Amino acid sequence: MADKNGRILMDLLKQPGNSRCADCSRDSPEWASYNLGIFLCTRCAACHRHMGAQVSKIKHLKLDQWEDAQVARMKEIGNTNSKLQYERWVPSSYRKVDSNTPQVLVEQYIFSKYSREEFIHPERQSYTSGFMEGYLMKKGRENNQFLPRKFVLSEMEDTLKYYVKDRKDPKAVIKISDINVEFSPGKIPFPNSLQIDYIKDGSTRHIYVYHDDPQTVVNWYHAIRCCKLHLLQVAYPAAGESELLDYLSNDFDREGFLYKTGPSPKDVYKKRWCSLQGRKLMYHVENMDAYPKGEIFLGHITSGYSVVPGFVPGYRESGYGFTLHTPERAFQFSADTEGERGGWIQAIERVLRIPLIPQDSSLAAILNKKRNDSIAFFSR
Repeated sequence: MADKNGRILMDLLKQPGNSRCADCSRDSPEWASYNLGIFLCTRCAACHRHMGAQVSKIKHLKLDQWEDAQVARMKEIGNTNSKLQYERWVPSSYRKVDSNTPQVLVEQYIFSKYSREEFIHPERQSYTSGFMEGYLMKKGRENNQFLPRKFVLSEMEDTLKYYVKDRKDPKAVIKISDINVEFSPGKIPFPNSLQIDYIKDGSTRHIYVYHDDPQTVVNWYHAIRCCKLHLLQVAYPAAGESELLDYLSNDFDREGFLYKTGPSPKDVYKKRWCSLQGRKLMYHVENMDAYPKGEIFLGHITSGYSVVPGFVPGYRESGYGFTLHTPERAFQFSADTEGERGGWIQAIERVLRIPLIPQDSSLAAILNKKRNDSIAFFSR
């Protein structure tokens, strides 16, 4: 009987919708929730186990014994029918999970979907109201100490504010439409963390926050995305919703330490934490600095931008170098290994080949003005 059931399960896997994980769409699922009737990858199956057997009962498709009734349940439901029920009211701004999504986001998506049934009962979605307030642990600008700060998000005012202790006036007022939020970057030593970036006085300001409760941080993340989508729809009424979704939040394309030298052939290489985010390449003294040491706008390859291995003739050579050419100057970097250099070149080149959009021109103006002001200051 077990062989017969095993063959039935393998046949069910070939049906449309079942050949990918019901939650993250990864190919070739090896597990299943036999009470929910869905096929799952190993990662999502572990999250289902974390919810508890009262919500989801997990078995391996090949290694476990299957009863007739359990197989019949899988045949009755399947991934497509399950999605029609459990993903009925997923907000447009909600980040869909895939194989590259941070673990906490995957886990909370699965809890929201099955345990809390937020996409069946939209009134349970606290992150879609356009307003949120609460306390998050925030890193100090000049030190590594995290302290509780009250944050208030208001779509109506287009602001994210945070307050120091019980003061009436906010420490900072940030336009939501200017925010980029990244979930749980590896450099923050807490799993339930956010990095919030925005432009302040011509430079990118980084804010690092976390909360002990993963659901709280995930709700803040999606609240910011939801507010930002609504504000973008007002600002760009002719744009389709699918176009705007790409601008709600951007993960870093690549981060890590590199060595960078200055514009003079005599300058030495200094270790810098580099972050590639969209059309910005930022470099910092430390990995959790409040501000980057410098920022480079990455235009299109047809406008004088390129990245190549090696060094500019006459300049110092160190390690595995590569040069980023812009219309203004050549920036020289060095990696510890050839593999790291190749990864950075590939990531930067991918950005340089993406066509520019109207919103990119404002970023270019801000970063180039900041750079020109700095050059003018040091030339006096």
